[in-house]
Amino acid sequence: MLQYLIILLDDAAASFCHHAVVRKPRPISVNILRRAIRFAMTENLNVQFVYPQGELPAETLALIDSVDHADIVPWGSPYAHEADVVVMDCAERLKAVGKGRTYVWRCSRNELAAHAEAVADACATAARFNVVLTDVEQTRDADLASYGHTLRRIAERLASQFAEGRWPQLNLLTDRLSLDAMNNCGAGDTQLTLAPDGGFYPCPAFYQASTLEAQGNLDSGPQVANAVLYRLSHAPICRHCDAWHCRRCAWTNRRLTFEVNTPGREQCTVAHTEREASRLLLETVRRYGTFLPNQHIAPLDYIDPFDKLRDRH
Repeated sequence: MLQYLIILLDDAAASFCHHAVVRKPRPISVNILRRAIRFAMTENLNVQFVYPQGELPAETLALIDSVDHADIVPWGSPYAHEADVVVMDCAERLKAVGKGRTYVWRCSRNELAAHAEAVADACATAARFNVVLTDVEQTRDADLASYGHTLRRIAERLASQFAEGRWPQLNLLTDRLSLDAMNNCGAGDTQLTLAPDGGFYPCPAFYQASTLEAQGNLDSGPQVANAVLYRLSHAPICRHCDAWHCRRCAWTNRRLTFEVNTPGREQCTVAHTEREASRLLLETVRRYGTFLPNQHIAPLDYIDPFDKLRDRH
């Protein structure tokens, strides 16, 4: 069931996920924006606006203020100081993270390794800190040990924060601690994206990378092809997995396996490496006292569910 509508305010609106921004700046028209807001209000959808780097026209800002919404804004934008989510691509900004706000840092595995301690420190300040890896597709099995080491370095600092009575939030490590079911990206299912061309897309990545035609428009309404394939119920591998924090990114799936409901090995092994680091973090934090007593993360003897399926056959 559709719950969220992401509205891109420009073709070059900030990426807050795995994809890069490759389109040239082109703002959404006032007419399309007005109709998109009307659609969201009619369907009782939660609206999220994604901003470009520069300033927006006064009429656009007035329309944005006409509806309850969340703002996803790139660092350095004139609207970043009021944003609900601030997106950054530069490690130097980690030390400038402010209190009480959600941040997204898009980085490579190597960048994360180089600034692991700074990320942990940012978690102590921010309300929530999300790390989005931009090179998931290039992850090989030989990279996983290094990635796991990076996560354990971060987890060591987070454990100290937990011991001090804080509750840092880092998607790669702490989300899995409190989940009891899959909590993935709802692209194509619970959320859709309205692009400046007036078309609907499963998520911003499909529009930005031009890998899928518009799935309906403001005249026809959303018309997602094979919509059931975006649902967890029709993801035969993922629905039996307990890497519940995994984004289960449909765009990455399509790039790696040509199917939106089938993950590539890269996404699975990265998620399971994070799951294992979360399990070790939970064990460490419990040394300081009672912590999530009803939660249990079992050790696994695999990092890719496909390996387990092969063993059964």
